[in-house]
Amino acid sequence: MKKKPEFHGSDLEKIAEYYHLNKDDIVLFGANVNPLGISKTVKAELAEHLDIISSYPDRNYTSLKKTIGSYCNADPHHIVVGNGSTELISLLISQRAPKKALVLGPTYSEYARELSLVGGTMEYYNLKESLDFALDISDFQKALTDDIDLVIICNPNNPTSSAISRDGMEQIIRSCKEHDIFVMIDETYVEFAPEGTQISSVPLVPQYDNFMVIRGVSKFFAAPGLRFGYGITSNEEFLQALLTHQNPWSLNTLGAYAGERMLKDQNYIYKTYHLIDSERTRLCKVLEDIEAQKPGTLKIYKPYANFILIRILKEGLTSFDVFEAAIHNNMMIRDCSSFESLEGEYVRFCIMMPEDNDRLMEIFQYL
Repeated sequence: MKKKPEFHGSDLEKIAEYYHLNKDDIVLFGANVNPLGISKTVKAELAEHLDIISSYPDRNYTSLKKTIGSYCNADPHHIVVGNGSTELISLLISQRAPKKALVLGPTYSEYARELSLVGGTMEYYNLKESLDFALDISDFQKALTDDIDLVIICNPNNPTSSAISRDGMEQIIRSCKEHDIFVMIDETYVEFAPEGTQISSVPLVPQYDNFMVIRGVSKFFAAPGLRFGYGITSNEEFLQALLTHQNPWSLNTLGAYAGERMLKDQNYIYKTYHLIDSERTRLCKVLEDIEAQKPGTLKIYKPYANFILIRILKEGLTSFDVFEAAIHNNMMIRDCSSFESLEGEYVRFCIMMPEDNDRLMEIFQYL
């Protein structure tokens, strides 16, 4: 019996080689990156100012922090910048050094990897499919005990695309404070959330000092190679500990320059939001219509990020079958079987340009 290959979301070269495809022809529905690509305005400005690499960046990133503060409506003194959100996640976990962490799952595997490096134990509190992966706040609060040092939450969550409201998150943060628990909130996808949904926890920063929000520009601004991320917390002691242990000039000159201009590019921000929001609404309707025409084929979960999670319900059809149907048409979606704690047949795909989205919907039409 032929062994099923295992792929992860970033295995483009491996997938192209296995299926004998030209990797440049593959539409990356598994990467969760803005399909508009990097801002043309930022690209042009960056090209005209490449000479800045001859200078060190400002060690304190003063101008960049002011720009982040304006973008997020946050105090620049509460901000730390870094070499992508990944560096800040690693710094946070290494400095908190939790003996026991509670992770809201299923979620991004990097958290578990970083926690394993500090030698503590880790438990998952898994979102329930029976609740469409919406968090039961009161039940989650019951899982918060005095032996937990750190809680990790991705909001909106990957891969479920579910989200916790700001009011709900405040309840969690307040409960964690009572148990002396620090909270890491990864808001990588928060800028994609539908208008009117108050999800970001940044407005809570001045009120509570037991959490940090972490963000980056990889997904919304289509710049994963820039490696620019930032964290926001009002815990001055912890902020100083991060800065003390962080490498000097962690973010290079180009990253600081481009990052500042990305956050000021209102036209790009508007175009991105409009594209994702309109296509998200349209695609959900298409998928709902497919299920209505062929009951028992699939289940869609309300998405708050720029990607949609689908459960395959058709008997005998696996998530890998759907992945292969898409890849044979040069479209790479995410087979979610590698996500720990996500039991069942699930696939995830991000929102791309309308013509590419239409091609993907044809795959689901013929399930």
